[in-house]
Amino acid sequence: MADPTTAVRAAGGPRTFAWNPALVIGLVMLGVIAIVAVAAPLAMGGQATGIGGTPNLGSTPEHPLGTDTLGRDMLARTLVATQSTVLMAAIATGLSAAAGIAFGVAVWLAPRRIREIGLRAIEFAVSYPTMLVAIIVAAILGQGVVQVVIAIAVANIAGFARLTANLAAKIASSEYVSTARLMGVPAHRIALRHVLPNMAEPTLILIAGAFSGALVEISGLSFIGLGAQTPAFDWGTLLNDGLSKIAVNPVVILGPAVALTFTSLAALLVGDGLAAAANPRSNTTRARLERIEGEPAVQDADAVLVADGITVRHGVTGRTLVDDVSFSIRRGEVLGIVGESGSGKSVTASVVGRLLGEGLSASARRLQLGGTDLLGRVPERTLAEKMAFVYQDPGTALNPALILGIQLSDVLRIRLRHSRRGAFGILLAGFRAVKLTDPEGRLRQYPHQLSGGMKQRAMIASAMSVKPELLIADEPTTALDVTVQREVLTLLKRLNEESGTAVLFISHDLGVVRALCDRVLVMKDGRIVERIDDVRSLSQETVTHPYTKQLLAATPVVSVPVAADQDEVTA
Repeated sequence: MADPTTAVRAAGGPRTFAWNPALVIGLVMLGVIAIVAVAAPLAMGGQATGIGGTPNLGSTPEHPLGTDTLGRDMLARTLVATQSTVLMAAIATGLSAAAGIAFGVAVWLAPRRIREIGLRAIEFAVSYPTMLVAIIVAAILGQGVVQVVIAIAVANIAGFARLTANLAAKIASSEYVSTARLMGVPAHRIALRHVLPNMAEPTLILIAGAFSGALVEISGLSFIGLGAQTPAFDWGTLLNDGLSKIAVNPVVILGPAVALTFTSLAALLVGDGLAAAANPRSNTTRARLERIEGEPAVQDADAVLVADGITVRHGVTGRTLVDDVSFSIRRGEVLGIVGESGSGKSVTASVVGRLLGEGLSASARRLQLGGTDLLGRVPERTLAEKMAFVYQDPGTALNPALILGIQLSDVLRIRLRHSRRGAFGILLAGFRAVKLTDPEGRLRQYPHQLSGGMKQRAMIASAMSVKPELLIADEPTTALDVTVQREVLTLLKRLNEESGTAVLFISHDLGVVRALCDRVLVMKDGRIVERIDDVRSLSQETVTHPYTKQLLAATPVVSVPVAADQDEVTA
């Protein structure tokens, strides 16, 4: 029998780079293009430029794509043109990326007044279509390869600057950048050491997309006569040359059209692949839960959730974050997990919710929710029906760009197949159940129009709208003031009693847990150090572990004098 501590790690260990089909296919296609770009001019240069063959041929065994008006082989010309077209697109993309990224970062490292001017300039620049800007610049500079490259580079600077400025806005306000500024670190070192490394993934994705766009734009400018001039040629020039013969000999434009499509598709696949690799929730990067051998220790026939032997390790360091944690939750029960920050509470909940963080691996002897084995392959609809979440900060859990009705009804419409009207009706009933004022109006409001307590009530209504068997509440009152905390706790308890939903409640505050939970698990350093089955008798005298005693001692206690015929109220 295998040792439970030797669980298989997730997806081959720590993720250094997540390969996926789109990325692999795109890179293979780009590899083929690179080989053609290098080899074709050496092997087929004479065929592409030599004059003397039969002009205007259709497809023949010797000339699969026919010949042009001077008898030159169109297949050879298409393959030879790969080098100039791809090289022009790569140089234009590189120039625009360098200038745009530098401008976007500099804007957020500059003084406030310069920053505002720079941001307004970016907004003005992106309001014009890229191709229109490229045509204007190329018309001013004149015809030629260099002029077209410069025109495309100038046209694409705004796109890079906008993305970089948006990314740098958050990074530049972070504490580590502020500390570097206070220490007198030069702006260029802040940009190179702190800002640019933290925006590498989205920047790479944008570069791949910009390269695909540059190919089309360069070919477009050459097509209208602003690009490569005779005797030079690229795919756009070949398309222009074949346009006059498209009615009588359409095969002559097939080569450059397919080459342009093939190369653009390769770049887009690389961009999509990089986006998937950068997404920690994508199927290719999600950490998987593994089953380990061993006899299940938790046996509870009435349990909604059974978790036995949960172990979580960090893939890079090998450090154990959660060590052999077991518990169960019955229907209608509220189980609290309490402990200081870093004790493993939220990591344990993430294993149950199948939202394990990137770089972590998890294993368990048993993890079952209402008859569904969470260690196996679980359909997303099943998860949506059986489990719901309420997060710590409703401000970050809600999309500021969408009204509540649209975003909170997504699960009902997409996963549970309710109609839009039906989903809104269910959500409206949930808003009424959590005592939100003007529930119809709240559906049409944006998150910033609600207070913190209202947003948390809306999140609870959304979570309960699917009638889950298990509700995971990860410190849902930490970001709220004490008055709203009490309202939210009362609401959770009432909904729990009315619906019979099992609740896994995460908190670092024993006072909050004592007010809500039926049973409590105390965690420290990834282990359960004490189980408290009777929360009502929770006191320094009834607990046994020194850490639990410390948590109780850290809980504020306020004695309020009352009338003589009433007991003293202790909060």
